[in-house]
Amino acid sequence: MIIVTTTAQTAAASKYLQQLCKHFAHKVPAEWDASRGEVNFPFGFCSMEAEGDRLTIRCESEEQSDLDRAKAVIDDHLERFAWREKLKLQWQTVS
Repeated sequence: MIIVTTTAQTAAASKYLQQLCKHFAHKVPAEWDASRGEVNFPFGFCSMEAEGDRLTIRCESEEQSDLDRAKAVIDDHLERFAWREKLKLQWQTVS
């Protein structure tokens, strides 16, 4: 299992968590509340946590190519939803 994580500093952490999960729920299984969310993509699993002004996202997959796809999907959607803030995620591999 390959795992990566990232944290975005934003006053709208809970809003973006809910917006991402709600959007993805139209196509894949997703569950969320104001502080936690989970999305089961066919290419990986992502969990999210909003705490104060931090949105932490963790993605995991068996294959690097699938993990790269999960990161790209999260990056693309968060950039669109948070366009005013110009958020850029910096992913870190979890050892």
